[in-house]
Amino acid sequence: MRNTAVPAAGPAAGVVAIGASAGGIQALTGWAAGMPAGFGFAVMVVVHTSPRTPSVLAQILDRCGPLRAVPAVDGDVLQAGRIYTAVPDRHLLAREHRVALSDAPRESGQRPAINALLRSVALDYGPRAIGVLLSGLLDDGVAGLAAIKTAGGSTVVQEPADALFPDLPRNAMRAGVADHSAAADAIGGLLMRLAGRDVGGVAPSDRASGAGRAGGGFQ
Repeated sequence: MRNTAVPAAGPAAGVVAIGASAGGIQALTGWAAGMPAGFGFAVMVVVHTSPRTPSVLAQILDRCGPLRAVPAVDGDVLQAGRIYTAVPDRHLLAREHRVALSDAPRESGQRPAINALLRSVALDYGPRAIGVLLSGLLDDGVAGLAAIKTAGGSTVVQEPADALFPDLPRNAMRAGVADHSAAADAIGGLLMRLAGRDVGGVAPSDRASGAGRAGGGFQ
């Protein structure tokens, strides 16, 4: 039986875009269980899947924590405290603060692609965008994190030692596009702090001191 969900609280103040591939379901369930209620951002999730396999990710995440999870529907307004999961064979995008589903060409052999989601969130939400990469292989999502950083947003990766497949978060760290790292079940608390901070996920006092990396961050 699913946990008692917190209803959406109106249009989202920002968006967390999460990408994962191999080992991603395990990481996502740990993340969702650690999310606090009352989150003011929407969450959009892409996991690499077969285009011919129906997705049950929304049902899984809906049972794991306080945030309601739903399959993405084209045109829906992005709501605070709600998780939107990608559907098979469509890119999941943010466009004018709404969900957009696209049959544009595959990227890195994937549709949905993580980079496509992260780029769209960077463009649509700028400094109110947070990008997260969890367990996975190769590097789909690394360029997307770079786009979010360029737009003034914040970036987070799962701590490689905590990931079943550490290549994806490790590649983001090596590329210098990860601001913070944390275990999957600790990312929720980190996101809550980042969402409550000033533009770009850095408090004014942190910017003045050159800080802004949460516990588990790195140089």
